[in-house]
Amino acid sequence: MLTSTYTHIPGIGKTIEKRIWESGHCHWDEYLENQESISIPATRKEKIEKGIIESKDHLAMRDFEYFASCLPGAEHWRAFEHFSDSVAYVDIETTGLSANSSCITVVGIYDGKDAKTYVKGIDLDDIVEELQKYELLVSFNGARFDLPFIQHEFPEINFNQLHVDLMYPLRRIGLSGGLKAIEKKLGIQRTDDTVDITGFDAVRLWHEYERGSEEALDLLLEYNREDIVNLETIINKTYQQFVERTFEKALGK
Repeated sequence: MLTSTYTHIPGIGKTIEKRIWESGHCHWDEYLENQESISIPATRKEKIEKGIIESKDHLAMRDFEYFASCLPGAEHWRAFEHFSDSVAYVDIETTGLSANSSCITVVGIYDGKDAKTYVKGIDLDDIVEELQKYELLVSFNGARFDLPFIQHEFPEINFNQLHVDLMYPLRRIGLSGGLKAIEKKLGIQRTDDTVDITGFDAVRLWHEYERGSEEALDLLLEYNREDIVNLETIINKTYQQFVERTFEKALGK
């Protein structure tokens, strides 16, 4: 999808992108080969040709920062296929909803192979180094919650990566509500131990751990691991729908 994207090019908006898609020459290479037959102003064609050449160079160099800075935030998902081999699925647990009055208790990071959980008072500081390893982050409501919370407690972290907040593209394909509700709609099962746990229970489990219950911490970490692993399952199940819905909406289908 990234190589059929044009709105990241300065001066090119959704209207011009739509005209390119309507021509049937969506891919960058197809556009370059057929641009003379596409009905858009010559001045725009010059910008697009220059933008494609620049974009191909940056993609060849895996310059994720370039695409993170020039792609609209809501469209970062379009780069998923190209950077999914350097992805971190991220989810946090906290003691409340406000970063000013609450704190992070657990951060889960899953790279598609290993699920790591970092715990307040044990190894939470290690996320500073860990998060820097990845070119793409995937979260659910992370743009408004997880990443601002992390940045509040760890201002030294520079979130320069591409970030796919799944909540928004999921809404575009008709999947709204919380993460657990969406999992159920997609047929994603949780274990018997965590199936009924909510965000409020996560807070309760942390307080039980603070009072000495290691079992409460184990359950909280299992709950968080399922959150991050299920993010991968969700995007793998729905990514093609994101693509199809984007083209359908733009082309009025």
